[in-house]
Amino acid sequence: MHDGFRLATTDDVDELVPLVHAAYRGEATDATWTTETHLIGGQRTDRDMVLDAITGPDAAVLVLVDEADDGAGAGRIVACCELGRPDARGRSLLGMFAVDPGRQSSGLGRRTLAAGERLAAEWGAAAVELHVIDVRHELIDWYRRRGYELTGERLPFPYDDDRFGMPRRDDLRFAVLVKRLPGRS
Repeated sequence: MHDGFRLATTDDVDELVPLVHAAYRGEATDATWTTETHLIGGQRTDRDMVLDAITGPDAAVLVLVDEADDGAGAGRIVACCELGRPDARGRSLLGMFAVDPGRQSSGLGRRTLAAGERLAAEWGAAAVELHVIDVRHELIDWYRRRGYELTGERLPFPYDDDRFGMPRRDDLRFAVLVKRLPGRS
């Protein structure tokens, strides 16, 4: 792969589940701003969902492994994202985007997003699409600064599927954001 990223394997599942959980459902601290615990409790993903993302024919999971020389965490996965193959509209769906909370605000999120966009382009996608809970304004703004545009479309939150957590509010929806890839139509 590129820039230190590789495709996840089934051997990575047990490391990815807690990484994703920490990024989305971990405790809010000064080091992290991506937690959703004020909106959703419970799990963000489970072993079967991550395994399906890794082994399914229409998606892949990119991981970034810490290669630090200091030994503190070297060899651990510190960031990931799932990317779907382009749909009929030429869009690749990016999800399961997570950075180790202790490593947030260090540029790993930008690197991971860029790696996902490169893979989508290699697969022939014209654009990358992502879904963000629409009340997460700070996160939406972060994506917008990286070239993503709100489409105005809203998708329902899966209230009837506790695999995605236990909502703490009844007004959650997903905002759809899209970024056209350079050189693609």
